[in-house]
Amino acid sequence: MASSRSGWAPPVYSLALSVLVLGPLLGPGYLLLRDAVSTPRSYFTESALGIGDAAARAVPQDALLAAVSTVVDGGIVVKVILLLALSMVGWGAAQLAHTLLPTARTPALLVASTVAIWNPYVAERLLQGHWSLLVGYAALPWTVVAVVTLRRTGRWAWLAVCFAAAGLTPTGAILAVVCGFAACACVVPARRNYALTGAIALAASAPWLVATAMSGSGATGTDPTGVAAFAARAEPGLGTLGSLAGLGGIWNSDAVPATRTSLFALLGTALLLVVIAGGLVPLWRRRRNRVIVALAVLAAVAVVGPALGATGPGIELGEWASAEVPGAGLLRDAQKWVALAMPFYALAAAAGVMWAGARLRTAWLPALAAMLAVVIALPDLGWGVGGQLKPVDYPSGWAAVAETLDGEQGDVAVLPAGMFRIFPYSGDAPVLDPAPRLLPLDVLQTGELLVAGGSVRGEGTRAETVEQVLLTGGSATQLAALGVGWVLLERTTPGEMGDSGRTLQQLEQIFEDDDLALYRVPGDIPDERASALPVLLAHLVWAVLLVGGLGLAIGRRHKP
Repeated sequence: MASSRSGWAPPVYSLALSVLVLGPLLGPGYLLLRDAVSTPRSYFTESALGIGDAAARAVPQDALLAAVSTVVDGGIVVKVILLLALSMVGWGAAQLAHTLLPTARTPALLVASTVAIWNPYVAERLLQGHWSLLVGYAALPWTVVAVVTLRRTGRWAWLAVCFAAAGLTPTGAILAVVCGFAACACVVPARRNYALTGAIALAASAPWLVATAMSGSGATGTDPTGVAAFAARAEPGLGTLGSLAGLGGIWNSDAVPATRTSLFALLGTALLLVVIAGGLVPLWRRRRNRVIVALAVLAAVAVVGPALGATGPGIELGEWASAEVPGAGLLRDAQKWVALAMPFYALAAAAGVMWAGARLRTAWLPALAAMLAVVIALPDLGWGVGGQLKPVDYPSGWAAVAETLDGEQGDVAVLPAGMFRIFPYSGDAPVLDPAPRLLPLDVLQTGELLVAGGSVRGEGTRAETVEQVLLTGGSATQLAALGVGWVLLERTTPGEMGDSGRTLQQLEQIFEDDDLALYRVPGDIPDERASALPVLLAHLVWAVLLVGGLGLAIGRRHKP
């Protein structure tokens, strides 16, 4: 750890910077923006456990929220996790700099924290609603520190915590495992430690691996059109490679700060890269430290790889893999992998400040200049990414519908068709339908994703069939045979209704207000659910790894 005099500065500074970033989101209400859906209460449905038709993309995230929201409001839980993630990535970047650059002092450490928190990757993922992915992002610098700790002391508890925290989502788990093994290859010569790292990685990934195996969603390919749709995107004046080098380039041009939609993006990227470039020569002189070399190589691959994936041949290869290789769909949205460049970027920024400080005989002047440059590079990240992150309140009808469905049987179909909504209370951006997380029964979702110029087909085959029954005005008997016991009409959002009115006339209306209408499907509803025991055990393994690892790490640190 850092010295006692400077050790408090990075965590306090990172917390303050994180509060400045999140701003209005920390007020009363719920996060509901594009892919982010927080709710007062979540439930242990098959979808939450990842064993429905759709891919297990939010496992074990949804199960964790279902458990914790029984005692704490789910909206508060998401905000606390997000605030912790941003604070911890800043602190972790400082700790990484102190571990690999032992002479680094407070000014250099704070620059590392600034680079890790204040960058386009954080801004764009916040606006896309990928709050849980940022937990995996936050684990990256800590993972490298944990691997070094494993090499020096043989203690594995912090590595378990890092892998388990990152494992809140499948993508986060992969990010941490890749970063961990890249560092492990350089500092851990013992085969036993390789095996231990691999075992921890499997345990951390157990929920989504077991869920995928049980649901079969990973056994077939995904829609190849998603490769081009989710490829990294060139921002103004930068090209795809330049956008990625500046930690930007997300596929969704709407999920970006305003300053990344003009030529200011070129200036911002140049400022960030100048701060990082200042440390390249000092780090080259430390190339005997193989961890630094590994992080540099990882950063290069993380930038160049997605850029190549956005070329014609790269897209063709990705389309082939998506159609033919099970699980390859997880690799799309290629820009998310540029997170792997962040540890080296933060380290280089700190090294540059150390080098300049040695020549100026004060590190604070170059540190303040570097921090100011990073903030100027993205001025609208502050206060909720220019005010775009704002909490919302759900109409009371949602709670009434959830109470009605509590303890009932059958799955819920939704109207209008599709997974995305634009409610009067949610703003102008399309948001994921909150019904699957607000209601205590499984809500059928096709998994179809809306992208610019079209859509990408999902994995929810039964949901697609149910949707077609509704849109073509099918019978209540057809719905019942498909396991549908309820139909929820969300009245205040645009969307395709087809001839569903004919179907609704055959159903019994149970609840109605200005926002929602709930219908019961008559008849016997077949209940053919698979046993959830294996995936529950996998979630338990993950939870024990997280809580047990944290307990061991803290206990050893305070042991007299």
